[in-house]
Amino acid sequence: MNALAPTPAAARSTHRSAAASVDPALLAKYDGLRVPRYTSYPTAPHFTPAVDADVYGGWLEALDPRRSGSLYLHIPFCHQMCWYCGCHTKIVARYAPIAEYLGHLRREIAMVADRIPGRLGVRHIHFGGGTPTMMAPEDVGPLFDLLRARFDVAADAELAIEIDPRTLTADMAAALGRAGVNRASLGVQDFDPTVQAAINRVQPRETTERALDWLRDAGITNVNLDLMYGLPHQSVDSVARSAEIALEMAPDRLSVFGYAHVPWMKTHQKKIDESVLADTLGRWEQFAAIADTLGAAGYSAIGLDHFARPGDELAVQQQEGRLGRNFQGYTTDDADALLGFGASSIGALPQGYVQNAVPFDQYASAVEAGRLPTAKGIALTDDDRMRRDLIMRLMCDLSVDVGAIAQAHGHDVGLFDADLADLADLVADGVATIDGRRVHVPESARPLMRIVAARFDTHLASGAGRHSRAV
Repeated sequence: MNALAPTPAAARSTHRSAAASVDPALLAKYDGLRVPRYTSYPTAPHFTPAVDADVYGGWLEALDPRRSGSLYLHIPFCHQMCWYCGCHTKIVARYAPIAEYLGHLRREIAMVADRIPGRLGVRHIHFGGGTPTMMAPEDVGPLFDLLRARFDVAADAELAIEIDPRTLTADMAAALGRAGVNRASLGVQDFDPTVQAAINRVQPRETTERALDWLRDAGITNVNLDLMYGLPHQSVDSVARSAEIALEMAPDRLSVFGYAHVPWMKTHQKKIDESVLADTLGRWEQFAAIADTLGAAGYSAIGLDHFARPGDELAVQQQEGRLGRNFQGYTTDDADALLGFGASSIGALPQGYVQNAVPFDQYASAVEAGRLPTAKGIALTDDDRMRRDLIMRLMCDLSVDVGAIAQAHGHDVGLFDADLADLADLVADGVATIDGRRVHVPESARPLMRIVAARFDTHLASGAGRHSRAV
């Protein structure tokens, strides 16, 4: 059997994932804890209006264009609301709002580029949403042309886009190929028709396969698929079968996300029947079944929730200790500056983080007035930068030498000794081990790594209730 071929159900039990070996008592103990996903540090709930358009403008003007950069463009439109969705998006039936938004996006790109003293070098461009492919095919090329005109985009840059296979057309796939897109992330979530109906996302297997054929015909061969667990009506067997179907499509990477049921924040989630959602143990049994299936097929576990072929750059960087994490999840992007464009997008500069206005009207009004649409952010302290490095390595490597981190930032090797003492209960529970000043999350506790990272977060107490559950 090919090492990356689908694994028969009878053989799945030969590969035991980290999730499968977690003690159910620990899951019950830590269920309900609110901890960040640590796609940044400090995390977004700690952003404030003190970092506004003027502050961001000053940061851009101080940016050395010789530093490496990456770009994120948010296209916040969908044709239909998926009831599990937690993203900032808007449902539209006409193209006019999208065309208008793209006009604002182009103006923002020009404003930001004008504030940087030179053409910033760019090696990564990521389009997220919403559904970026809600753009018309004829609008794709000019937008990429603008990015290449205003930034020094490397010839071998990774140009990635998120795709809803239900709305992708052959013309759009061809337009993406002509624009140089070389990586696509397709939302799948689950292949079971009952689950799809329960989340208002009916997407037959043939729809996903057709989208993949169009993309590969257009030369876009680097593909990752998104799967979810914890959705209504899912079971251990059903999610394992969805993972097997996904493997038959030979993706390079897979992301496996847990559904966060927060109907008090996302009112459309009230349409989901809570009685058919798994409990904490059931959710992790589902994750374990997916991880078992992918692991048995030869995919490497990457951090908290990603999987990749062993030769994929994501897996290579993890092996070499160079893996990164940002607002798009685990990434090979190590740029010094991430510029975010569009409503709600987040950027990261050497000085700190910035986020654009979330409401469309506020975003549009600022751009139309010639102002950067920055709504909030946070300036980094030296302590923030040091703890960010520590948490990043823990989230990416499951291990970090806190003494080495302290020394790298000009402090005594024992700076974090009090933090290490605070891990005593986690060590007793088997969630962490400590060897000298190296903190390690055992493979059996991989799903609980965020709990360990949170112990080094000095901002957490003021925003804990606004984060997702730890389990």
